[in-house]
Amino acid sequence: MAIISFYSVSQWLLILLASFIIGLSKAGLKGVDMLSVTLMAFVFGSKSSTGIVLPLLCMADIAAVIYYHRHAQWDHFRKIVPWMMAGILLGVYLGKDMDEALFRKIMAIIIMITIVIVVFMEYRKSQQVPQHPLFAASTGLAAGFTTMLGNLAGAFANLYFLAMRMPKNNFIGTAAWIFMFINLFKFPFQVFYWHNITAQSLQTDLVLVPTLALGFWSGLRIVGKIRDEHYRKLVIFLTLIGSIIMLLKR
Repeated sequence: MAIISFYSVSQWLLILLASFIIGLSKAGLKGVDMLSVTLMAFVFGSKSSTGIVLPLLCMADIAAVIYYHRHAQWDHFRKIVPWMMAGILLGVYLGKDMDEALFRKIMAIIIMITIVIVVFMEYRKSQQVPQHPLFAASTGLAAGFTTMLGNLAGAFANLYFLAMRMPKNNFIGTAAWIFMFINLFKFPFQVFYWHNITAQSLQTDLVLVPTLALGFWSGLRIVGKIRDEHYRKLVIFLTLIGSIIMLLKR
């Protein structure tokens, strides 16, 4: 296939690994997705990589919805999705002509904030969940803005679901529906406004489907073995590690 010659062997190894990690994440290993974002950004650049990643996310989202659809909590969907859509529109407007260096600095700041919030939540003693509408609004806006600019919504969505103290399957099922809707909502902007999704990028995505599927299958097997009481700690740990990796990438 002609697309093979577009990238070096080392680039293909990184891209294949990134697609495998996307599959793991969408199967329920939340937090590892920021590693895939880092790998894709290393090969394609921060903004350009979003056009490669988005079709893969959409395919994996559909698989996740099929598998976990029974566990969705629709109250949370209604609370956060409108704010995520607003954040996406903000990202579309501000991000199209954003300088790459400035983009990386903004992402670094966002990741720093994420780390602080996650660590705070890990050591918080109270079992109460945030009830104020501003919590859903702020996390939704941040998730929407960062998903448009760099597919980084996972960190902020994880914060929201961790704060709601949702059981494992409800966490994954609700996230699956939210991100399928949000990623499909983003798709036309990437195609017609940012022009990040092209015939070449879609050819690359086609080659990555087998490793994406393998990652999803592997993720289902791993998540199935994790007890509910351990899942929250794992998501916090993976989100922290992913945030640190993103922060250190220059």
